[in-house]
Amino acid sequence: MAKKKQYATYKEFLNDELKNPKLALHYLNEALKDEDEGVFLIALKDVLTAQGLDKTALAKKANLNRQNIYRMLSENGNPRWNSLASLFGALGMQLKLTYK
Repeated sequence: MAKKKQYATYKEFLNDELKNPKLALHYLNEALKDEDEGVFLIALKDVLTAQGLDKTALAKKANLNRQNIYRMLSENGNPRWNSLASLFGALGMQLKLTYK
């Protein structure tokens, strides 16, 4: 039987899990269900961190500046729709609406 990997912290476990693109996408979709939009921004930040994405390269790919990405993902972040859409496009993702 394979030995389970031990993690020192929840953050360490989360970072390891979110390296998987399918799990990261599911994590983001679950965060979208929360009424507090800040929960989604925290989840997005978690995914970017876990996947080791260079924010400078990501900003360039999304046609945003690095400071804009940091501001979007800050505790007081209030990103504009077009900024989020550009960021999702750079990540190879898109938003999709479904019925509850």
